[in-house]
Amino acid sequence: MPLSPARTRLLVASLLAAGFLGALDHTVVSTSLATIAGELGALEHMSWVVVGYTLASTVLLPVFGKLGDVVGPRAVFHTSLVAFLIASLLCGFATDMTWLVVARMIQGASSAGVQLMSQTIVAKVTTPRERPKYMAVIGAAFPIAILVGPLVGGLITDYWGWPWVFWINVPVGVAALVLALIAVPHIEGGARGRFDVAGAATFSVALVAVVLAVTWFADPAARIAAVGSLVVAVLSLAAFFFVERRAAEPIVPLRLFSDRTIAAGTALSAIIGIGLFSITAYLPTYVQMAYRTTATVSGLVPIATVFGMLVSNLLSGFLASRTGRYRVYPILGTTLGAVGLLVMAVLPGGMPLWVPMVVMAVVGLGTGAFMSLIVAVVQSAAPASDVGAVTASVNIVRQVGSTVTTAIIGGVIGFGVAALLPSAMDAATLTPALVQAASPAVQNVVAGIYRDVFAPVFFALAAVYALGIIAAVLLPQGRLSDEPAGAVETRPAIA
Repeated sequence: MPLSPARTRLLVASLLAAGFLGALDHTVVSTSLATIAGELGALEHMSWVVVGYTLASTVLLPVFGKLGDVVGPRAVFHTSLVAFLIASLLCGFATDMTWLVVARMIQGASSAGVQLMSQTIVAKVTTPRERPKYMAVIGAAFPIAILVGPLVGGLITDYWGWPWVFWINVPVGVAALVLALIAVPHIEGGARGRFDVAGAATFSVALVAVVLAVTWFADPAARIAAVGSLVVAVLSLAAFFFVERRAAEPIVPLRLFSDRTIAAGTALSAIIGIGLFSITAYLPTYVQMAYRTTATVSGLVPIATVFGMLVSNLLSGFLASRTGRYRVYPILGTTLGAVGLLVMAVLPGGMPLWVPMVVMAVVGLGTGAFMSLIVAVVQSAAPASDVGAVTASVNIVRQVGSTVTTAIIGGVIGFGVAALLPSAMDAATLTPALVQAASPAVQNVVAGIYRDVFAPVFFALAAVYALGIIAAVLLPQGRLSDEPAGAVETRPAIA
């Protein structure tokens, strides 16, 4: 459904504003995470503030994708936006970790509807050749939110208190909702109304079981429960693939992955979730403890990361739309990501703060080069009737990678720090403010512990990006079509 250039620009602006909400909430929370965990006395459950958000959004991605196909993406988009605002209010009033995690899960679920429908709406009203630049603009919501989110989150935490990191969403969200009601066009839903209940159920059970397994495994007291959850995850995943191969309208159409562009592009999308999104929420905590900074100053490292991400995301999107070529960007991007994370793993103690800022800027520069572009490429390689399904699938693998890896990293940090701390210090109530008020000797001990805990995490993520280089090389060369329902024109890749 083509739109006039002016209407298209207004539409993209409204989708960017709405997408900014979910991204802002994720990044504003990151700088207050250590303070929230300390005040609520639940360091060991700190990861669930992040994991609960991403878990809920991942589980409901295929559901929202199907709903968008049936009733149209506009209705799902607006409903999700309203639900997000209500959940933001609930988060700010939380009095314990359980309340906060439940409210965060509502936020995550509604954020999934906003993000997925934004991409689906763009795919419905643009050609494959135009799509990368519009996807780049919408995808810029996440880097922009990180640029302002950590700094704003740190200031709010230091001067207003952590509940306001959630309540700040309300005025921004109301403005985004008004703009979206005006700008988002009506797009007819499809005639197919059958929903793959079995596929959605088995997928949800598998994902929740995986997250519980990796969250509990580091805790010796919960080791049996972790093994049981892992067994449930394996059985549910097997059942999911069995159901999807036989479903008339599968929530994840596995047949699409026989296409080399879709398969390689999906793998690259997973690399982003595993390799960078998972660590973003913990960077401010790492900087606050290892470099002994305030919450406000700790936001500078993720700011540097996403500044590079923002620049390369926009540049690669506009260049791909201009030339139709796209393969070089993921190859270069995964290489930069692998090198940057490897350097982070070996940085010695006592370095000035600008050093990790520059290194993580390189990681962001590499990631942004294919972050939004790969979604547009995969959409363009799919049949027009499956654009919504393949968009959901690309987002699912990215979210699954981020959700599972975030849980793993959270467990490593929580239990790793607790195991290494001196017996006189209580890990459950350890906050940056307490460390900064301690003696220099204690500060040095805590800083060394956090560097030792994070080093293997950075090594592992560098290895993930190295695998991404392989996926990028396997991505076929091609040019994006100018036809509204066109596909990527591919030819054998040049080694």
